[in-house]
Amino acid sequence: MGKSKQTGNHKNKNIKTLKTKRRTKDLDQIHTDMKPETAAKLLNQEVDYDVTGCAQHYCLHCARYFVDMRSLKEHFKTKVHKKRLKQLREEPYTQAEADRAAGMGSYIPPKMIEVKTQPVEEDMD
Repeated sequence: MGKSKQTGNHKNKNIKTLKTKRRTKDLDQIHTDMKPETAAKLLNQEVDYDVTGCAQHYCLHCARYFVDMRSLKEHFKTKVHKKRLKQLREEPYTQAEADRAAGMGSYIPPKMIEVKTQPVEEDMD
């Protein structure tokens, strides 16, 4: 018998786990996190030893934890963080906008929101 025509398919068994492995929060979820009351809770979390950096160094815009303050500040300078800030400038998609797109109103372009990197408190340990 000859070689089977179907080769290489055994590699694609866990495609869903590979696609969702590094999935982070969506932009609309981050917009809700950026509201002042939610942001204060996220930036001043209690010490949690199960999370990277004991949950003390968190980037609000990228929804990531960092080991220490230095790595968080370095992250603020990266292309990934700046790209996320640029994506967050656009107002989140709403149901009213979906209705207008479906023909139940006139089109209104999305507003631009000014998004700045979160303030960092210096800890003197």
